[in-house]
Amino acid sequence: MYKKVLASSITKTSLTAALVAILSAGKVSAQMSLSGQLRPRAELRDGFSNLTPTTASPGSFISQRTRLIFGYKWDRLTFGATVQDVRVWGQDASTISPADGNRLMLHEGWADIVLANKADTTIKFKLVDNLSFKIGRQELIYDDARLIGNLDWLQQGRRFDMALLKIVHHGWQIDLGYAYNQNAENNAGTFYTPGNVPQFIRDSNGELVTTPTGVVPLTIGGSVSANSSATGTPAYNNPANSNAGNQNYKNFVSLYIAKKLNQTKISLLFFKDDFGKYTATTTPTTNGGFVYGRTFNQKGTNNRYTLGGMVSPTFGNASGFGKIAVQAAYYHQMGEDRDGKELNAFHYTAAATYSKGKFTVGPGFDFLSGNKTTTAPNESKRFDPLYGTPHKFWGFMDFFYAPSGSPAAGLKDYYFKTKFTTNEYSIAADFHRFDADHSPAAGATKHYAHELDVVTSYTLNKFTTIDLGYSHAWATSSLPQAKGLPTTGLDKSPDFAYLMINIKPDFLFTKPVAIKQ
Repeated sequence: MYKKVLASSITKTSLTAALVAILSAGKVSAQMSLSGQLRPRAELRDGFSNLTPTTASPGSFISQRTRLIFGYKWDRLTFGATVQDVRVWGQDASTISPADGNRLMLHEGWADIVLANKADTTIKFKLVDNLSFKIGRQELIYDDARLIGNLDWLQQGRRFDMALLKIVHHGWQIDLGYAYNQNAENNAGTFYTPGNVPQFIRDSNGELVTTPTGVVPLTIGGSVSANSSATGTPAYNNPANSNAGNQNYKNFVSLYIAKKLNQTKISLLFFKDDFGKYTATTTPTTNGGFVYGRTFNQKGTNNRYTLGGMVSPTFGNASGFGKIAVQAAYYHQMGEDRDGKELNAFHYTAAATYSKGKFTVGPGFDFLSGNKTTTAPNESKRFDPLYGTPHKFWGFMDFFYAPSGSPAAGLKDYYFKTKFTTNEYSIAADFHRFDADHSPAAGATKHYAHELDVVTSYTLNKFTTIDLGYSHAWATSSLPQAKGLPTTGLDKSPDFAYLMINIKPDFLFTKPVAIKQ
């Protein structure tokens, strides 16, 4: 009996030791990460994105982003997944019915497979230093996120369903990407209805009706009466804007090349995105109104080409005179825009930033081309900054190139930015002057507005920061004119403020513990 117990004890001890050894070996070759984000943001909007009537009251709400981020890394595989929930506080009642739906979504879900690595002696392919293939839903950020970025300011952010071939060789970075969108598992046809179509839309009578099947509805806009009939001037428009706000791409091909030479980074971008062709749709409703929209049921695509580059040299150092960072870029668009118009547009930027100690200051200028009042109906000179981060560059009030619509007459942005940073807090102040490339209407001034943005950030602990922001603008009638909106009865001194708490815990982080001797 004693021998059996002893044998059993030895067996259990051996199994435990073997299990510990396996887990220990696994820790050496594989790494896992688990983190999260809770980001509630309270906003006060009094003219944010678009000027509001003088009689309108400010709007306020609290939105929240919640993310759970998982990562796994082995010597030849990296895997990532981000589950995200975005909602406004109170958007769902305390008790909801199944018909209310949900806003839980997969923000990212991808795998990055190493195909070649010179440091790995078991891989025979040695033509490049590193070659990998990343596939799935993923964020994409190039340079300063001016044209391609994750749009982190928006609670929902941005991600791409795509495949990405990544090459690193002798300091060069080459990314080749491809995306192809479809609405469902089709048995026939490849027509693609872009965007997230709302379940309900207000018709020409201003009444809430069910969105017609297969139609991307247009939003109310312009100075036309909301009671216009189908036989008169349409009461709806859908201004072209960035970030796929009104029309998602059918597919795209991207090529990004970058190289850093000492303190200078040089990058090139080629981006071809294609958009489904559509026909105008006018659907009658039961109350005698109409829903204006687009039906994407035409063969072929409208193909847009964007190409250009950026150079970012840095001079000096922090210990001496200070550092001067210069940025200059030029991008050109050609082909066809989303609506099939012949496109010829461009964007350039130049900025300089001086940093010394805790202070950073610097001026800059952005130019995005736009249409003249005499531009032919089948032509477009409007530059679209693709899938970038407008909030970061063209004012925190999001008047330009955000989902509220882009200015048809283009944009000139003269700005000066300052920032003071310590280990615990920072305060930044940006001042913008916004002008049009061309007059938005006959006899109208080119000057859109001045804007002041002030943001202070405080680091509460390793995982928590608190941001407080305030923006004010001094606008002219040209601002709503450029976006096809009424120009009378508007408050031309809009305000915007927010308070945001950003909590990003690392669930596997362990605080070092001092060992007493």
